[in-house]
Amino acid sequence: MSQNTNKKPPVSSASMGRGHGHGMGMGPVDKPKEFKKTLFRLFGYLKPRRKQLIFVAIAALFSTVFNVISPMLLGRATTSLFDSFINQVGVDFGFLGQLLLTLAGLYLFSALFAFLQGYIMASVSQMTIAEIRQKVNEKLTRLPLKYYDQNAHGDILSRAVNDIDNINTSLQQALTQIITSVITVIGVIVMMLVISPLLTLVVIVTIPLSLVVVRVVASFSQKHFANQQKELGEINGHVEEMFTGHQVVKAFGHEQKSINEFEEINDRLYHSGWKAQFISGIMMPLMMFVSNIGYVLVCIVGGILVLNNTIRIGDVQAFIQYSQQLSQPMVQVASIANMIQSAIASAERVFKLLDEEEEPREELSSVDTDKLPGHVSFDHVRFGYKKDTAIVKDMNVEVHEGQTVAIVGPTGAGKTTIINLLMRFYELDSGSIRVGGVDLKDLSREQVRDMFAMVLQDTWLFNGTIRDNIAYGREGSTEADIVRAAKAAYADDFIRTLPEGYDTVLGEDATNISQGQRQLLTIARAILADPKILILDEATSSVDTRTEMNIQKAMNELMVGRTSFVIAHRLSTIREADLILVMDKGDIIEKGNHKELLEQKGFYADLYYSQFSDKEAVS
Repeated sequence: MSQNTNKKPPVSSASMGRGHGHGMGMGPVDKPKEFKKTLFRLFGYLKPRRKQLIFVAIAALFSTVFNVISPMLLGRATTSLFDSFINQVGVDFGFLGQLLLTLAGLYLFSALFAFLQGYIMASVSQMTIAEIRQKVNEKLTRLPLKYYDQNAHGDILSRAVNDIDNINTSLQQALTQIITSVITVIGVIVMMLVISPLLTLVVIVTIPLSLVVVRVVASFSQKHFANQQKELGEINGHVEEMFTGHQVVKAFGHEQKSINEFEEINDRLYHSGWKAQFISGIMMPLMMFVSNIGYVLVCIVGGILVLNNTIRIGDVQAFIQYSQQLSQPMVQVASIANMIQSAIASAERVFKLLDEEEEPREELSSVDTDKLPGHVSFDHVRFGYKKDTAIVKDMNVEVHEGQTVAIVGPTGAGKTTIINLLMRFYELDSGSIRVGGVDLKDLSREQVRDMFAMVLQDTWLFNGTIRDNIAYGREGSTEADIVRAAKAAYADDFIRTLPEGYDTVLGEDATNISQGQRQLLTIARAILADPKILILDEATSSVDTRTEMNIQKAMNELMVGRTSFVIAHRLSTIREADLILVMDKGDIIEKGNHKELLEQKGFYADLYYSQFSDKEAVS
């Protein structure tokens, strides 16, 4: 389908290096303003997997219960040995043997259920992240072109890759620890109450202090985790930009400047990450300090109770183990809090992307676009990338079917903007654009773009075979269609000289073929699309003179009977155009054919004569 060739970022004015040139920077990532809302929204993705989570909780329950029972049994063993020593009787090896077998069974079952818990939780987290990743990917296809123009590609990639991976790691580890910790705390408290309510009270007194530590430290570290994710997005953007244009960087000797910029961003990332990890890392020693306080209190109070014959010495030993089991989840809160804070910072960035305004969904119109004539009219078109600044002010143009319309003008005149409006990459502020008398707004974007095929100055080829790249122009193309298109674009000859022919795999950036050959493939793709309307952005600018002549012949044949819009930089290529629109600052200041515009001796004539000598121009 031809519309497939029309949905790629290279069409934007920002990516072409022309047009409006509005902001491309990233907005700062502030401290999450709605921590709870983001957290609950993240947990909302777990709802479809409630059954698995219930099983995880059950497995965690059994695994924890078996671990919780063991200190009590060890305490009985200690009491038995102590009684044997005090009463000077033989050690009850039969009783101890039964305890050891029971403990072995408990530990075995505990390990088994822990394994099941981890296995299922890994599946839950991966399915959840796969769902989020799919939503982000679908969202990126529905976002308007202006989003890509206004946001750095590196930051978008960071949200779609790094932030989602961070959520995945945090979700799997933190959620498992949370479930285990909650069950452990409840189970330990129950067992302690069974043994001694007084000693239980001594241990529980330290819990509020632990919660205060968690809350205070988390509140200070969260903003640094958010800054860490922001700086990570910036450094991704810088690296992507520098490596994409590494040839230009080297050609102009800006390697050191690039290194300095990287070091500056990397330094900010280092400080943000250091502060986040350091502040959150304080939580661990503070929690251990609180835990040790509880441990000391248990030893003192437990010793007094043993001397008073209120409890047995084995119960004190069990309590010491229980206090450690109770403090362990509290200490784990430090690492859990780190992961949760990092995950929430990432989740907020991902959700911000998912909440971006997208192109409204449209139903296919009942209009049969195949039967529409290629007559294009611009009626009082007004448009600006910013509402208070109009780029195209009041455009009125009639283009008849089959005409070739060339758009010329200085950089920033609005040439690419016209193409963006034709393709409905942006919506008009006022006025209308009609094809065959039908307003483009009355058609879906898919139907509009299905009528066009584009050949851009900046070629775009994906990682795949030459055959696949040409076939991208129309779905369901046969081998004969692909070869016919390649021959029409004069690409068949060079393709067959390649070792693998049409099966040659184009690597990243298609560096295994020349720039001119890449352009030939994109032209073949457009020919295969067989569109109603052609858009050519100086399609022959990257090829040699002989190849240009061949392509010009192919283009002339292709344009017969089709309406064509040509963005022209070299005016020699548009002498035969039916209509030339001369634009400056968004307005059409002159229009006519080549001869008429030269006779006017205006802007076009000055522009034309500036490219050629008088002798060449007159000829």
